[in-house]
Amino acid sequence: MSTRTASTDVVPARTDWRDTLREASDLALLGFAVAAAALPVLTLAPAVATASAALHDRTVTGSWPDARTSLTRFGRALPAGLAVSAAALAAAAVLAADLLALAGGRVPGGGPALALTAVVVAVLLGYAGLVAVAVGRTGGRGWRAAARRVARACPKRPGVWAAASGVCMLAVLLAVLVTPVAVPILGGYALAALHAVDARRPPEPS
Repeated sequence: MSTRTASTDVVPARTDWRDTLREASDLALLGFAVAAAALPVLTLAPAVATASAALHDRTVTGSWPDARTSLTRFGRALPAGLAVSAAALAAAAVLAADLLALAGGRVPGGGPALALTAVVVAVLLGYAGLVAVAVGRTGGRGWRAAARRVARACPKRPGVWAAASGVCMLAVLLAVLVTPVAVPILGGYALAALHAVDARRPPEPS
């Protein structure tokens, strides 16, 4: 009597163009949702936190959270998020004014000072992007704790920090070049890229 041995080879599932298109569409819709929620300006941080939490769920569970979960997260993120938005917008205004003044020659320093300021901006953007990812891992809340964790982790992970800075600077550059209607799409893609960059971090020691 012969015995038939079943093959134990596992063929990984392949992603076709429809899956890629669906993922791209989802990220574009996420970017537009963030833009709509951030229209009052001071709701920018809660909107980013909610989107980051949704991306974290998508990465961990393979599916997006339902609308009720996202709305609940957005509401919970509002109190602390309003203060975070105000601080972030104030810092962005100061840095933008500094860059414009240096580029226009209204303050001394010239090219070296402009380059140094641009590097500082890139470093801060990378840090802020990683903080947004960290907030997403905690359901869209805990900005202060996330900022402390990322501040401790960035010097230990300079490659991840540099990659996050590169993602943010590329998004800013493309936002200047593309039509305004496409800027929200860039936001969704940039946040997804930040999550992908942060996912490459080494496991933390127990």
